[in-house]
Amino acid sequence: MKHLTILLLLFLSSFQLLAQQDNKPLIQLSGVVVTEEAFELPYATVYNKTLKKGVISDGYGFFSIVCYPGDTLYFSRKGYSSSPFWVPDTLDDNRYSIIHMLTRDTLEMPDIRVYPWPNKEAFAQHFVHMNPYEDDIRRAQRELSGESLAFVAARLDADPSLAYGALTKQQNTKIYTNGQLPQNNLLNPYAWSKLIQDWKAGNLERQ
Repeated sequence: MKHLTILLLLFLSSFQLLAQQDNKPLIQLSGVVVTEEAFELPYATVYNKTLKKGVISDGYGFFSIVCYPGDTLYFSRKGYSSSPFWVPDTLDDNRYSIIHMLTRDTLEMPDIRVYPWPNKEAFAQHFVHMNPYEDDIRRAQRELSGESLAFVAARLDADPSLAYGALTKQQNTKIYTNGQLPQNNLLNPYAWSKLIQDWKAGNLERQ
């Protein structure tokens, strides 16, 4: 009998709540969720605790939800503190716009020091045997030296495109000098001028 009385009271209270909501006009609540820096906060959750329904804001933080005057809304997003909003119960219009701000939920942790060596002995050994002049620039210079490039080139397979290019250049030169003596750079003043300029600039020195 006691349980039946409790169920009856719950049913009557629910019925009374629904009757009260039916008397209230529905409100189309729209707005934008922003951060502390006034930036739009996309994909925030807007939950109506009274009606047990909710929506998610779009990529620009805009949302729109149907509610009753006096409803309680909760705004939340990962990394931000949840914030409530109470819909005013003195609204005359069926549309209402707001701008709701969420603050960051910052978790402060104690300082953590990360060492690359497990103990002082390992650090001392590394410090004694390290090469302070071995950096990225020197490694790149060593890899791009003439000896390294020649060593790599000697072990690369012949590229057919290079052979085709050399043959095409040779054929074009033959057609260009057809019926006359082949071109000789020993008598070309421009070639001699370029050689003298490179010699003065020191470009002919052995690297």
